[in-house]
Amino acid sequence: MDFFRLRTLRELSRRETMAAVADAIGISSSAVSQQIAQLEDEVGIPLVERRGRGVTLTPAGRRLVLHADRIFGIVEEAKTDIAELQNIVAGDLRIAAQPSAASSFIPAAMRQLAIDHPYLDIVMTTMGPAEGVAALRAWQADIVIADDISFDPHTLEGTADTLFLCRDQLFVLMPAGHRLESEPVIELAQLRDEHWALDVASSAYSMAIRQSCRDIGVEPVINGFSDSFEVVFALVETGCSISVMPGLALRDFGGALVVKPLVPSVCRRIHAITRRGEVRNPKVAAVLDQLVKCAPQDLNRS
Repeated sequence: MDFFRLRTLRELSRRETMAAVADAIGISSSAVSQQIAQLEDEVGIPLVERRGRGVTLTPAGRRLVLHADRIFGIVEEAKTDIAELQNIVAGDLRIAAQPSAASSFIPAAMRQLAIDHPYLDIVMTTMGPAEGVAALRAWQADIVIADDISFDPHTLEGTADTLFLCRDQLFVLMPAGHRLESEPVIELAQLRDEHWALDVASSAYSMAIRQSCRDIGVEPVINGFSDSFEVVFALVETGCSISVMPGLALRDFGGALVVKPLVPSVCRRIHAITRRGEVRNPKVAAVLDQLVKCAPQDLNRS
């Protein structure tokens, strides 16, 4: 069977539309349809069927994808074995990272890796954890940086390896002159009557913050949603809102804002996720080692 056609079917099982698959693998939607049609001719049985605007796999298509997963896994394992024997840190490596990690310690790691391993080409893309893990499974990312608030790493047991990088505390962000500015720490209940701005780059993260408020009987009034830290900062700085944000996002921020720790403290753990066994690949091992070195180990701003 044609390797590229199998990959196309595999992508379709995850993305469900021809257009999404076309974007993912860099061909046109008509070419995606053609690849699937040719694979169906090859196996002699329908593999997909249309459902509204999307496409779903037939039982035969789903079964073939399971075989494709194993095939791709074996190929990647073979590549890792050869790379381990060569012991050369070179080639392409793709990192999918949450924005807070992407804007804090990953650039420093990439800079040092470029010095230490000039034949290693790293490309980083900001993605939410769920999107990043989907890219990892589709072999479109090699390392995913994700936190355990937005994504439960235990769901990957048996299929991926996780490496702890750092612990990141959440903080309250307030404008200068706020009524709580003199408080050493802030309880969520003290923010009952505030307007909130939330970073929604990860919907799971914003939902976790809102649920923490609801657990103590507070329904936060949201007047700003944005997937940009800068927009949230601007809303807070002008006095429109307060926010709760991770320390990684605030680490190098120099604006006229007041940052206070929450009590009880709310923390998240940042992990690097790789496909099972690929830590043996020298280039993956080198990047993971540098990420550990560059990840901040103390984000306590209290």
